[in-house]
Amino acid sequence: MLSRVLVKLSGEALAGETGFGIDPTTLEATAREVAGAASDVQLSLVIGGGNLFRGAGDDGLAAVGVDRVTGDHMGMLATLINALAFRDALVGLGTQAVVLGSHPIPTVAEGYSVQKTLGHLEAGKVVLHAGGTGNPLFTTDTAACLRGIESGADLIVKATKVDGVYSADPLTDPDAERFDELTYMAVLDRRLGVMDLTAITLCREHGMPVVVCDATRPGTLTRIVHGAKVGTRIS
Repeated sequence: MLSRVLVKLSGEALAGETGFGIDPTTLEATAREVAGAASDVQLSLVIGGGNLFRGAGDDGLAAVGVDRVTGDHMGMLATLINALAFRDALVGLGTQAVVLGSHPIPTVAEGYSVQKTLGHLEAGKVVLHAGGTGNPLFTTDTAACLRGIESGADLIVKATKVDGVYSADPLTDPDAERFDELTYMAVLDRRLGVMDLTAITLCREHGMPVVVCDATRPGTLTRIVHGAKVGTRIS
């Protein structure tokens, strides 16, 4: 069984059928899955913010002068909102959790450090990393890889809405081929879109394996931390 795992969860995964904001039923169900897995392993999360803000370009704010850097900072703050909600959902289920932010806000979130992360994990708390890397121009996928490597995780789990990596979008292409295993170079060469190139390159350089799975299936995270072959493994 694994001892320390980092889960990358998209902000959209919290939106439910509405596609925007935080759906209470979806939040509770996802938190329950994380709480179940966290009883067996040291667990941390990086949550995106796309359910609240997609960036200045995607949300049309660039047209009124909001630039990319400002938009990225706005997106980082959106991840903090998600992390706070997820923390409280975990606590409501009886699981200790703490938010560490790249942009510390007194009374809201502690500032991030590796030492704090390890201390909280060893105390049995789920650590929620908010604020991405703390710098614009980097995705939360890259933040997840960075935090996983820094904290000595055994594995990064990218939780998505599909059950692995495909040669094409399985939601639109019935002939899409699903992969059980891939190398880092195969992902990079074929530009499969699992993670951005910076994130997957970082994992390759540090030998950090990644599992891409369907987080909506009950028990998936628990099966992964117990060593089951689920989804697509990239190594």
